[in-house]
Amino acid sequence: MKEKIVSLQSLIQHYVQDGDTIAMEGFTHLIPFSAGHEIIRQNKKELTLIRMTPDLIYDQIIGMGLVKKLIFSWGGNPGVGSLYRLREAVEKGFPNPLQIEEHSHAAMACAYQAGASGLPFGILRGYTGTDLAKENPDYIKWINCPFTGERLAAIKAINPDVGIIHAQQADKKGNIKIWGITGVQKEVVYASKKVLVTVEEIVEELDDKQQGIVIPHWLVTGISAVQKGAHPSYAMGYYKRDNGFYKSWEDISKDFDRFSLWMKDNVL
Repeated sequence: MKEKIVSLQSLIQHYVQDGDTIAMEGFTHLIPFSAGHEIIRQNKKELTLIRMTPDLIYDQIIGMGLVKKLIFSWGGNPGVGSLYRLREAVEKGFPNPLQIEEHSHAAMACAYQAGASGLPFGILRGYTGTDLAKENPDYIKWINCPFTGERLAAIKAINPDVGIIHAQQADKKGNIKIWGITGVQKEVVYASKKVLVTVEEIVEELDDKQQGIVIPHWLVTGISAVQKGAHPSYAMGYYKRDNGFYKSWEDISKDFDRFSLWMKDNVL
């Protein structure tokens, strides 16, 4: 598409394909729920999802049977409990079997950074004394430092087909501004082949008085303005986290029929 700023429907329709590897990041803050819901509505299938902390939006996409693999470093409903759609997919293969590739937070950040830097792998000490390397031999290897001889873990770089984030603002040129907790959003943007951004608002010019991260327009594939696009997570300066919804998801997601009815009424 020639236009960079488009509707959410067009953004997902043109840039997300069946079978894509997708990273939707946001660390408790600015989680791109609206983009995830549009992926569900358009029934994008056979997806590989990547996220440091899969929470409710990934539970929803997995529960709808659209995911074949999850690459992650922690999965749960923050402060509440399990993700029951994720859990049932892993334990019972319902509604579809789910492959999992588990890492530590540090390793995921390292792999994103490697991908953003154009390197084939990242290096860390964090896997020493754990079984994660043994469980993921295709993605974690042991190497010796050429300077000290120290044994270190190498983790394969992450380069998603599509990186999706939510931010507070974009200007009309397509530059993006984020402030508050950012997690690994910047790394995902630089590591991904295509970058899709939903924002709370489009402004004439980004405010240089507010500290934050500015993502240049030339990195961004497409933008859509979606108010409350991160709800029920929060967007600093715009709205607070909906803690009540996170608590209610515990009961909604436990039963597949109740989950399906909720998705029909609220997403589909």
